[in-house]
Amino acid sequence: MIKYKVEIDKITPDTKRRAKKLKKVPFKAHKEWVKETPYRSGNARNKTTLKGDTIDANYPYAKRLDEGYSKQAPEGMLKPTVQFLKRELDRIFRK
Repeated sequence: MIKYKVEIDKITPDTKRRAKKLKKVPFKAHKEWVKETPYRSGNARNKTTLKGDTIDANYPYAKRLDEGYSKQAPEGMLKPTVQFLKRELDRIFRK
């Protein structure tokens, strides 16, 4: 078994910068999800929370909304959020 040891002094400034940006990604993804969530009474947006790095849509009709039930979000919330994440990660790792 091979064990690797990461030495702090060998972490480049670029790696530190990217790591700092990556920590913000879950918060940005949550914000994007909430933005994409249809708004009628505000219940769906208010009950969508971020637990660690997981977006929790804690309401019984979340799946229905994500399947495009609402005219306000015909693509649901997951697809636009994943597209946002792809753009965000491309931006972070682009040189």
